[in-house]
Amino acid sequence: MEYKVNARISNRHVHLTKETYELLFDEEITKRNDLNQLGEFASNQTLTIRNGDKVINNVRVLGPFRTYNQIEISKKDARTLGLNPPVRRSGDLKDSLNITLETNKNSIEIKGLIIANRHVHINTLDKDKYGVENGQKVKIKIDGEKSGVIDAEIKISDNGYYELHLDTDDANAFLLEDNDEVTMII
Repeated sequence: MEYKVNARISNRHVHLTKETYELLFDEEITKRNDLNQLGEFASNQTLTIRNGDKVINNVRVLGPFRTYNQIEISKKDARTLGLNPPVRRSGDLKDSLNITLETNKNSIEIKGLIIANRHVHINTLDKDKYGVENGQKVKIKIDGEKSGVIDAEIKISDNGYYELHLDTDDANAFLLEDNDEVTMII
């Protein structure tokens, strides 16, 4: 079966617990804009991620707060930081790396640095429509000047909004723009 799906390009960002957020910021978290995943948002708050003297500034904090800290970067970002984090699905922090998070208020080292695996979000109510299960591997066919086929994983959740998430490295490799249509093959 083949289904069209829009590709969303995910830049580096962090998911924080309320406790970690409060160690880094004095102000309440504020919404810059909603994300398509229901209830999730990009905040106005940013921070710096650091590995020794290697830094990436203006890394966006996403909300709402989670029960774990997770820092998502691309392979290019990892090279900038001189690190080699594992590719993981969101929430799987096995073997994730430590990284320093910095704001004007504080600097803390936490575990949770990963490169996020490509995934297709699907709402729990729609999983039967597509005939998929959480964690199932699918193919994504990308047409265009630099066409190809990549693997992705299904991510089913109650707040899921149907779209493919991939990082800036993947998007650049296939000359994809945010919201370009691709084909999911099951």
